[in-house]
Amino acid sequence: MHPAPSVIFFSTLSGAGFGLLAFLGIGMPVVFGWEAFGHYFVAYALAVGGLVASTFHLGNPKNAIKAFSQWKTSWLSREGIMAVASLLVMGLYAASEIFLGLRVPWLGWLGAAMSLFTVFTTSMIYAQLKTVPRWNHPSTPVLFLLYALAGGAILAGNGNIALVLLLITAALQLLAWRAGDRRFAARGSTIETATGLGFMGKVRQFEPPHTGSNYLLREMVHVIGRKHARTLRIIAIAAGLLAPAALLAVTPEAPLALLALAGALHLAGVFAQRWLFFAEAEHVVGLYYDRR
Repeated sequence: MHPAPSVIFFSTLSGAGFGLLAFLGIGMPVVFGWEAFGHYFVAYALAVGGLVASTFHLGNPKNAIKAFSQWKTSWLSREGIMAVASLLVMGLYAASEIFLGLRVPWLGWLGAAMSLFTVFTTSMIYAQLKTVPRWNHPSTPVLFLLYALAGGAILAGNGNIALVLLLITAALQLLAWRAGDRRFAARGSTIETATGLGFMGKVRQFEPPHTGSNYLLREMVHVIGRKHARTLRIIAIAAGLLAPAALLAVTPEAPLALLALAGALHLAGVFAQRWLFFAEAEHVVGLYYDRR
């Protein structure tokens, strides 16, 4: 799949933003006044900034409002609705802490659950696609949630929780890459099944279906060399998960500067992981064009 920058920015930033909102909602940490304002400013900047970035992937961004109308069948529509609802609920919760110095626990827990469900809806946009075997697996939503929680824990200053989440995410990510590399072949999709000519025997492409490019080739067929994929995997694991974990392991109560560095490294690593998430995803339509 084509790794569009807008979608990479969206999934990375909004995931961390909603992860931070989830921790703020359950009172980890409990903050009031200007301190609360600073935490919520970061959370909303990431969440809303990511959502705005996602609109640039639309053919006509002005039509983004139409994405809310198909909630019965579309995970994209559910994502949009949940994102807005979560931000509104957490906005009320944040206002009570910032301006009234009052914490409403049930409202915070509701907002936290909605924030995490928003991340889940984002992951299901990809996990539901049977035509992309690498994505079509329970590990996809689990990893989306783990990355969001790990990033949120770092930004919330919960160093010990972040350390555990980072290590769990690293282990599951390595397993997901290993299993994902074999999933396309395991599904049994071949050029014979893609063309429907398998009954005739072995099929090979004589020439491309057409001489120019088209939407399918631009959006759903992307070939990345194994050497580059391996390098980016190392960057994603090292910068996004292991380096922040090492920094947070230095002291149980990490100072602000250390948390900021860990957060920056984590986001940089997640950018690399999300680029690979799309670049390594093989759509079965690639078989028809003999492009894998």
